Amino acid sequence: MKRITSIDTLRGIVMIIMALDHTRDFLLQNSLNQSPTDLSNTYPALFFTRWITHLCAPTFVFLSGVSAYISAKRQTNIAENKKFLRTRGLWLILLEFSIISFGIWSDIGFHTLLFQVIAAIGVGFILLSFLIGKSPRLILSIGSFIMLFYGLLALVPDSTIKTILGPLFTLTVLPFGSRLLILAYPIIPWWSIMLIGYGLGEYFLSEKNIRTNFFIKISGGFLGTFLLLRFINIYGDPIPWSTQTKPFFTVLSFLNVSKNAPSLDFTLCMLGISFFLLWLFEKIGDKKFQFFNVFGSVPLFYYLIHWYVIRTFLIIVFLAKGYGWNDFVFNEQTLGRPKNDDGITLPQVYLIWLIVILIMYPLCRWYSRYKSQHPEITWLRYL
Repeated sequence: MKRITSIDTLRGIVMIIMALDHTRDFLLQNSLNQSPTDLSNTYPALFFTRWITHLCAPTFVFLSGVSAYISAKRQTNIAENKKFLRTRGLWLILLEFSIISFGIWSDIGFHTLLFQVIAAIGVGFILLSFLIGKSPRLILSIGSFIMLFYGLLALVPDSTIKTILGPLFTLTVLPFGSRLLILAYPIIPWWSIMLIGYGLGEYFLSEKNIRTNFFIKISGGFLGTFLLLRFINIYGDPIPWSTQTKPFFTVLSFLNVSKNAPSLDFTLCMLGISFFLLWLFEKIGDKKFQFFNVFGSVPLFYYLIHWYVIRTFLIIVFLAKGYGWNDFVFNEQTLGRPKNDDGITLPQVYLIWLIVILIMYPLCRWYSRYKSQHPEITWLRYL
């Protein structure tokens, strides 16, 4: 089955944007103690540097659901497909708490374990495996129901059951002695996005004109619903927008939707943008986006390696600022940065981000070619 290049293009673009977010986390001044979307302590360039990267996680999770559907169509043996999803899911969880965790913190003691997008996809695959063989429309209905209504849980009175189930729906920090498990990507709302991707997967395998029309229609539906719900300002996001003293900051307040856990407004907005980009790529054609397709064809390889490339720049930057190796702090939530150092400016972050992308391109191109030339190597399916 031929690859759908618009998927690779979209995935490649959001992966490039993702590297900007992580470069900012690692290197920007005050990034460890200042939220770029805190309207009382931000500025437009910083706000949008963070806001545009909101597109990454829901796109990854949604396309994971689409890929699971396409894989199911290729592998007609339901038992084998379930086994593959469970194996891949466990593999992603293992990677999250080993190679990825070390890339983020560089802490050999693993004092902080961060449950984020790769682990969320891994758990999502395992849960999805129990639904394989069911109607895609049923799976779409389950995902849509969760996406539309899980926000109502905030209205449920506090209780023991709510406390126990809370980590499935909200960002939670769980201490284990001297260690922390941060559930930054609550399972159920992110799983709903995967289910929607799986349920809509059939449109990605339809003829080009059909899927192109579908992309623009659903993009308009999602974005229109987002604008309506956000304007009404009653339901859709736990943090209503408000009028600010600076008029443009009112626009920022309107756009400042909640990612963790992903609110209904957040999901509608980001998936609406993703569908618009898919439509755009289909209309323009794939030849103009080959640069992005290289990254999108090997997403997990890129994800694993890019942490260590950014980590290398962190070390270079702070050594150049006069710090010694003993000044780096790896066993606390400082991303390995020296304490009491503000980092670098936003323009400098952008410069390093561009260099990171230029370094990653030949690595991804090499691996993409190697993977396509060796389909007989089974384990390559997992990387």
